[in-house]
Amino acid sequence: MQVRNDALAGVLARAQRAGALPPVFVVAGSEPLLSLEAQDAIRSTARGLGYTERDVLNTDARFDWSRLAEAAQGLSLFAERKIVEVRLPSGKPGLTGAKALESHAMNARDGVLTIVALPRLDRRDRQARWVDALERAGVMVEIETIDRAQLTQWIARRLLRRKQSASRDALEFIADKVEGNLLAAHQEVEKLALLYPAGELTLEQVTDSVLNVARYDVFQLPLAMLSGDAARIYKTMAGLQAEGEAVPLVLWVITEELRTLLRLKAHVDAGRPFSAAARENRLWGPRERLAERALARVTVAGLEAALLRAGEIDRLAKGLRPLQVDSDAWLELTQLALSVAQRQANDR
Repeated sequence: MQVRNDALAGVLARAQRAGALPPVFVVAGSEPLLSLEAQDAIRSTARGLGYTERDVLNTDARFDWSRLAEAAQGLSLFAERKIVEVRLPSGKPGLTGAKALESHAMNARDGVLTIVALPRLDRRDRQARWVDALERAGVMVEIETIDRAQLTQWIARRLLRRKQSASRDALEFIADKVEGNLLAAHQEVEKLALLYPAGELTLEQVTDSVLNVARYDVFQLPLAMLSGDAARIYKTMAGLQAEGEAVPLVLWVITEELRTLLRLKAHVDAGRPFSAAARENRLWGPRERLAERALARVTVAGLEAALLRAGEIDRLAKGLRPLQVDSDAWLELTQLALSVAQRQANDR
């Protein structure tokens, strides 16, 4: 069974009422805070149901996977139920590990609860036999990424847990300061609960308390480009520059998005379905939907011109004299990203 993170509480409540947990939980996601909270919730429910023993297996390339079978069989004389945690930070168990996990899932037994923690799985990983076996044996918990559009409501819900609230301006202020750093967002909410009593927080209280701990991820930049969010592009670029991100990496990310759009545009203009072109270019989820809308703004000529400009920026980054661009690489990168966010001249 597959559930979103926000549905996990319901699954655990039903298990508690029934007095039995599914034998396997897989917690998959790239938000460390939410992943840890999900695992804590599962462990807490398990302890309440008599799972008194716990083995933690931290796996790496040299891990001996025979330890998994030993842990599942090794109940002590004083415990009837046991938790076995498998931490797989790479998300890649290798051939031996994949076979061990598949066998473990197929032979799951009462009294042993297995929690497998791993990063977000891509489409190819989801088709692996070991992943399918784990999901069939229990519950796959999908940890959803909290993007900027969702962050203010997420903070509001966290404040509500502490019997606090804040105005829209105050929530936006917090979100701007902690963007991309969910653990810091959680810490700021906890700090506000310690500093101020229950009730509505003023903007002044929030601004006096919250630190600027935002982190900008260069790989989120394509989403801002595809969604046409110029303000987000300006903010992300300024943040990346302030954090000392490498110009060649930012240029590569933008250029890859330009090339992808050019391939999509060529396929669609040739009469092919967008869905087929999206699959061919490994687009899915929000990025697929945004890319389809972005195609209405861009032209083949505009994308080709942007790629030529990217070549000039590459010369600039390497210390060579560019022919047709400004001497400020970050200004040029911003304009290059904006070329996708804004409607291009329909000259071709």
